Amino acid sequence: MILAGATKTRKNQDLTPHMRWLTLLTVFALLTAPQVATQSTTADQAAPSVLATGISVPTVAVDTPKSFDEWLDDLRTEARSKGFSDGLIEETLAGLTPLERVIQSDRSQAELNPGFSRYSSARITKSMVTRGRDQMRVYGALLHRAEQEFGVPARVLVAFWGMESRFGRIQGSTPVFQALATLAWEPRRASYFRTELFDALTMVQRGHIDAGTMTGSWAGAMGQTQFMPSSYLKFAVDFDGDERRDIWKSTPDTLASMANYLKGFGWKRDETWGREVKVSAAAREAIAESIPKRTEGCYAQRNMTERRPLAVWQKLGVRRVDGGPLPKAKMQAGLVDVGERKFLVYPNYEAIIAYNCAHYYALTVGLLADRLK
Repeated sequence: MILAGATKTRKNQDLTPHMRWLTLLTVFALLTAPQVATQSTTADQAAPSVLATGISVPTVAVDTPKSFDEWLDDLRTEARSKGFSDGLIEETLAGLTPLERVIQSDRSQAELNPGFSRYSSARITKSMVTRGRDQMRVYGALLHRAEQEFGVPARVLVAFWGMESRFGRIQGSTPVFQALATLAWEPRRASYFRTELFDALTMVQRGHIDAGTMTGSWAGAMGQTQFMPSSYLKFAVDFDGDERRDIWKSTPDTLASMANYLKGFGWKRDETWGREVKVSAAAREAIAESIPKRTEGCYAQRNMTERRPLAVWQKLGVRRVDGGPLPKAKMQAGLVDVGERKFLVYPNYEAIIAYNCAHYYALTVGLLADRLK
């Protein structure tokens, strides 16, 4: 089946679309192979949720990539070897063509480094806060039930819901199999997206969704939660009792699935995510000398300090934004510096980062949740 958005025929017929793609990809591999391992440092700063999940990017070998048709034939063969039926393969993979705009979005993402204040203020708007509070009133009982079961506060769930899909209004219209196939063929993160593609096949195989209605973001994120297929299989929940895990149309399933995701990544009940702080020049110098950056995890996790007790941060000169002392709670915190603003973040911040490994995104979720109190 040929999905919407396929490459259109152009006046220049000297090269087929796939040959043009092959030429572009070959040039891309030759130009970028030595630098690919460091490209995520910019992208992780504020990427769309689906692509900023701490995926490490392998070095690209400078080999001539296969044409898309050759690659797709190999994929279909592998799908059969994994036990997917010919009928399912035909329904989901036949006739696919690469989407140029998907690769352009993955490579460029020009919006990723606008500065934190600009990024957050564009999302924590008066309209967003008002609508978020409205959702908390309308779905108060549902949010309470989800909080009781999963331990994630209502305001945090609503903040995620607003950030991911504007409370379900914006879910994406790109055919998921076409988006995932494009990114699995393109060499930059081929292994990751190939796995997601097989997980998407599993979703259809198990009857979670019909292939023809499986649309999402340009990177294959789906539904009101903007889950990738692997996240759907692990964390999606039936919370309305209809025996379906419907993150597209069911508000109960959506909110519970997000809560289950956060719980799965360690969200601790009755703890918050962090706070903005004031760090003087002297405090910055003392921190640089005594508290190192983390060395493991995705880029954002490696771009924050190791955790220390709040008492240690207090001793080093870190203060509340209003200049007052830090809380005396026995909490471990790491320092996140996004330029003009600084934050001490607690263990629950790790669960937010797991949803999208980008400090701009994670801090904005936390700040939005605070506005919804």
